[in-house]
Amino acid sequence: MIASPQPKKASKSQSAGQPSQPDWLKLDELARLSSIELRARGVVEGFLQGLHRSPFIGYSVEFSSHRRYGPGDDLRHVNWKLFARQRKLYVKEFDAETNLNLYLFVDASRSMQCKVEGAMTKHEYAATLAAAFAALALKQRDAVGLGLFDDGVRHYMDPSAKPGRWEDCLSLLATRPESNVTALSKSLEQAAALARHRGVVVILSDLVDDDVEGIKKGLQQLRHRGHEVIVFHLLDPFERYLAESGRFRVLDMEGPAELTTNMESIRADYLKKIEHWCDQLDEACLHQGVDRIELTTDQPPTAALVDYLVKRST
Repeated sequence: MIASPQPKKASKSQSAGQPSQPDWLKLDELARLSSIELRARGVVEGFLQGLHRSPFIGYSVEFSSHRRYGPGDDLRHVNWKLFARQRKLYVKEFDAETNLNLYLFVDASRSMQCKVEGAMTKHEYAATLAAAFAALALKQRDAVGLGLFDDGVRHYMDPSAKPGRWEDCLSLLATRPESNVTALSKSLEQAAALARHRGVVVILSDLVDDDVEGIKKGLQQLRHRGHEVIVFHLLDPFERYLAESGRFRVLDMEGPAELTTNMESIRADYLKKIEHWCDQLDEACLHQGVDRIELTTDQPPTAALVDYLVKRST
């Protein structure tokens, strides 16, 4: 288990209570998403007409193919120019467009409470990104599902585009974790079972779990079910890079381990190990066709989300 570093005088956790509108939520930042669209890269399954390619054939907006005319077909879709050339009736088929099922899975384990050099805890950062994703999807009439996980998926709401869904998401995101530890392999397996309809699955986590092979298998299950998967890998700047010097007390927030040390004595080895760990995660995601976006919590979350969505649309 990779420890979440804390300076000697840092606060260990956030306050127990959460207001109805969480203090980590910056509504003015969400306004930056007003001109951005979230489009699925592959086909998705939905129930409303929307922005995304559907696996089903219908009469919608984009031409797909021709087929022979059959009794009952709408004459408005007959290709009369083709009939003039071949003297046979063919009907135009179009790819339907549909709404998106967006599944958000947010890590709520104890390690996500780390806050040293970041502007907020990793959980607050993940919750901000999740709220922004939900707002963006709901604006497009897409359906949003949300789950919290630690050593399993603890709380889950099926995708919905009903009024009040965003407020439901904020309420769930304010829920405190029930377990100290992270079990990503188990959580991803449960997420794959819960995400029943093909769509986009977004994982927001610090990925603090030694079982990289288990993470790879969990991502494989999600991809096998036809989902596009995006992983936001969230770290506090301190635990990603360490301080160059100074004496610090380092705590494992998911266990009893504690170490007081000089940064100069451990920083070089630590950076080698964390780079190796990130490379392993990159390889696991790349092998499954999964986007891994590494962010530190000193970066403005909505700006980071806008940057990613712009890049994926180009």
